[in-house]
Amino acid sequence: MSIAVFSILAVGVFVSAFIQGALGIGFALILAPVVGLLQPNLLPVMLLILMLPLNAHVAWRERTSVDWAGAKWITVGRFAGTFAGLWLLAALSVHQLDLAVGWFTVIAAAAALLAPPFTPTRPAAIGVGIFTGVTETATGIGGPPLALLYQHTGGPTLRATVALCFLVGELMSLAMLAVTGKITANQLLAALYLIPLVIAGTVLSKVVHSRIGGKGMRIAVLSFALISGAYLIIR
Repeated sequence: MSIAVFSILAVGVFVSAFIQGALGIGFALILAPVVGLLQPNLLPVMLLILMLPLNAHVAWRERTSVDWAGAKWITVGRFAGTFAGLWLLAALSVHQLDLAVGWFTVIAAAAALLAPPFTPTRPAAIGVGIFTGVTETATGIGGPPLALLYQHTGGPTLRATVALCFLVGELMSLAMLAVTGKITANQLLAALYLIPLVIAGTVLSKVVHSRIGGKGMRIAVLSFALISGAYLIIR
């Protein structure tokens, strides 16, 4: 990896961690298309590892706002979806994975932008968990379905519940990927180098998370995801 590529990834990691720490969504949506453009061989393992400290911090910071019932059913669905995501990752070539990241990004961001208000239910939580297990294990992207489920709840509930579900789900996905030999030394090394940027962005988000997260920022993040995902598909 060249210094220029690493520098771009470092900036992307810092900005993505800051936005997810503030909004509860955005890390993989922003970073996955960038990684797909520059270093697709790092997906999805590097993203999954980088999100561990981010989501652990946010879940702990706002632990009093977790929707425990919803998180339980999301995790049930997530466990089932992880196996399908592992199969998808094994079946796709690097080029096809690039396309998958682009399509999952566009579809998930568009759904989050266009979906009407609704109240989270048990069947919806299980369904979102399954979908997230598939997409995050295969591509590293899983936030939009969770954010879609909680986008009309309070900011603390969204951030805390999404972070907790991410944390548990990422551990599931990484365990499955490790058992099946899908984790490489390059992915681990890249994550190790970039983790300090995750921590820095997450810590900075703590300063502003109570004052940021309006509709404009949410639309900006999802719009960026749409553009990035579309570029991955077109190229």
